[in-house]
Amino acid sequence: MKIAGRHYRSIWLHDNGWGVYIFDQRKLPWRLEIVTLETSAQAATAIREMWTRGAPLLAMTGAYGLALGLRENPSDDNLNATYAMLLETRPTAVNLKWALDQINSEAQKYEGSARIAAAYALAAKLCEMDIATNAAIGSHGLPLIKDIHDKSNKTVNILTHCNAGWLATVDHGTATSPIYRAHDAGIPVHVWVDETRPRNQGALLTAFELAEHGVPHTVIADNTGGLLMQQGRVDLCIVGADRVTRNGDVCNKIGTYLKALAAYDNYIPFYVALPLSTFDPMLESGKHIPIEERAAQEVTHIEGLNDQGDLQKIKLMNSGALNPGFDVTPARLISGFITEKGLLKADALLS
Repeated sequence: MKIAGRHYRSIWLHDNGWGVYIFDQRKLPWRLEIVTLETSAQAATAIREMWTRGAPLLAMTGAYGLALGLRENPSDDNLNATYAMLLETRPTAVNLKWALDQINSEAQKYEGSARIAAAYALAAKLCEMDIATNAAIGSHGLPLIKDIHDKSNKTVNILTHCNAGWLATVDHGTATSPIYRAHDAGIPVHVWVDETRPRNQGALLTAFELAEHGVPHTVIADNTGGLLMQQGRVDLCIVGADRVTRNGDVCNKIGTYLKALAAYDNYIPFYVALPLSTFDPMLESGKHIPIEERAAQEVTHIEGLNDQGDLQKIKLMNSGALNPGFDVTPARLISGFITEKGLLKADALLS
């Protein structure tokens, strides 16, 4: 996708052939800062502190992080230690483990410099696969939007939550991929963008990338979606996912469950867009998913631009705060899953 007319991916290899570029997404949309990861420890920090985020992009950052670790030391002991270090950074999204397992398995076949080369080659291949996967998600999700427009001949209003756009993947995004495809095809769309407190990934990231692509959108407070649905101002909901269990329960950014409940009550289709690497057949249901508890300061403080144009963090309250990063939406509330293999129901994820 593009920023100021220039095409970017969310992660790419440095010109030196081994360093890895990412955006420091904590600074968007105020500042475009590109960071170079040169060690596995830096990759772990970038994941843990949310310089980079989104389940598919966490996977790719982890894959390159493991390659960086092998460049530092290609021994079996360091392979195991680096794998463990990267795995513990974010416990909820299953894509990270999926990618680390891919690199680890490939690396086990080689030794020394050949091991390093194999890790980098597979990390690059996984990134290309992610781009193709997300493009396919867009293709399979496009008919959902087109059908609504064909029946109404009006702008299709889509509500999404958090950021499941190209900034959460290598390119295209998951939940946004069908939206971009529809917009590029000339179908009039408008996106209701949940602010997504406490980190505001909707207001800061989704709105930013939609604006750069020219997609009409409006940022709303997280509690506004239900009213808009009651008023008939939402035609379709599309969200991403961090993990989907065997029975079709969906773990996604905190607040997703409430939107799904509102959509269900108002007979509005609620779809989840995801690569199949987000599907976790090892867990029977959402009650077994580890829910990440993040720092209370994300709730008690907020960051933005002051009147002088400087980034500033301010304190909002004196009370303590609870900050779970995710919630679980039961499969019964989900209309279907938009995947690279097509539009699927929960029971088809296993096939």
